[in-house]
Amino acid sequence: MINSKRLAVQEAARCLLCSDAPCDAVCPKKAAPAAFIRSIKFDNFTNTMQCEGCIAPCEKACIHPDMPIRIRELSNFGITAPVSSDISLEIDFCGLKCENPFFLSSSVVASGYDMCARALSMGWSGLVYKTIGLFPIEETSPRFDALYKDGSEFIAFRNWEQISHKPYKEEFNTLKRLKQDFPSKIIVASIMGHDSSQWEQLAELSNDACVDMIECNFSCPNMSKSGLGSDIGTNWRKVEEFTSAVRRRTSIPILAKMTPNITNIEIPAITAINAGANGIAAINTIKSLTSVLEESFHPSGNGLISGLSGKAVKPVALRFISDIRSALPDAPISGMGGVETWRDAAEFIAVGCSNIQVTTAVMQYGYRIIDDLINGLKAYLSENKIQLSALLNRAKIVQTDTVDRNSRVFPVTDKKKCIGCGRCYISCADAGYQAIKFENRVPVLNGAACEGCMLCALTCPLNAISHSKRVSK
Repeated sequence: MINSKRLAVQEAARCLLCSDAPCDAVCPKKAAPAAFIRSIKFDNFTNTMQCEGCIAPCEKACIHPDMPIRIRELSNFGITAPVSSDISLEIDFCGLKCENPFFLSSSVVASGYDMCARALSMGWSGLVYKTIGLFPIEETSPRFDALYKDGSEFIAFRNWEQISHKPYKEEFNTLKRLKQDFPSKIIVASIMGHDSSQWEQLAELSNDACVDMIECNFSCPNMSKSGLGSDIGTNWRKVEEFTSAVRRRTSIPILAKMTPNITNIEIPAITAINAGANGIAAINTIKSLTSVLEESFHPSGNGLISGLSGKAVKPVALRFISDIRSALPDAPISGMGGVETWRDAAEFIAVGCSNIQVTTAVMQYGYRIIDDLINGLKAYLSENKIQLSALLNRAKIVQTDTVDRNSRVFPVTDKKKCIGCGRCYISCADAGYQAIKFENRVPVLNGAACEGCMLCALTCPLNAISHSKRVSK
């Protein structure tokens, strides 16, 4: 039986997220079960679906190869509280009014008129178009790889794609057309040059395309020629030179996109702002290797260093953004790196990002996730009785030398949720302080041995372990 939100999310995660979902086609109440299941998967409990008295033809139509999604049981986890009507997601970013914080980031998900027009029509507030350069680009095939957890959806994604291979004039014409057809949306040109003259020319072409903003790509780790992408972002003198070059040729807002492939991201970020950038975008992908043991489809072999993105990079992105915010407390930040759900977005906002960019989640789930990003964030703000502006910079980030080390908490097990699997016992015995005994399939805490590390709570598959009040050692 699905009797908790955690189990509901786990069940929804089994859904294949079909296109033209068969369950929708047969629902007698026209309740859109596919969208309802997807909202739960993305931690958005703002939808409702009434299944009372229904014989569930949706479950019979489900094409899951194992067993149908238990849609009737999931229907018990609809909206828990009404969303206040006065909650607004409008933001002001670098002087530009945006209907919500969510942009597509510069990548394959924002690379062509038809794709971008469809995304903007679905509710994305703006987009940063795939980076445009003046030099020829040749791509390899294939150019993606992924890391999986439990053989299901990928938790990290690796790409070795470069910037746009299309003629630059064609790309700037696309940008101009998008701005003409979607005047209320924010259209950003991402550019990359080899030298100052190219950066200046690209800035002028961006002006001619009537875009709202320019993002300087100082961060792509995949360029096949030196002196481009992350080679710039790790050299503060180049960041200064090229930001100044763009500023000389335009008056519209400039974002400088930072690379995480560096020790101190604050240095190029400060340099960019001093050289004329209005804000910072961070982070681009992290140089990485995925599988190297098995033969790859890549023509050069299986050991290719290239950019990692997706859910797994979120903690790294948040850390770098925190560093930027500390160094530049007043600079607007556009944050990205592992945003899939509204909760991810809320964490980026709390760390200091007034704008959010998304790529990898769209590659895996489609533009449709914008609904759950918007509705979930609104529900959170409504529940906490705050506006979006109150969430910005709300996180309190501390360093390890300031942490309270004179108190602790202890694990508390909810006996109604615990089913006696023993996962907490195994974790504590093999990686903790041997503070849990497992008697008759019941975990029993030895408080004298417990250090309050709370590993047991993190490994419990049913979220049955919480913590006590903090007490002095």
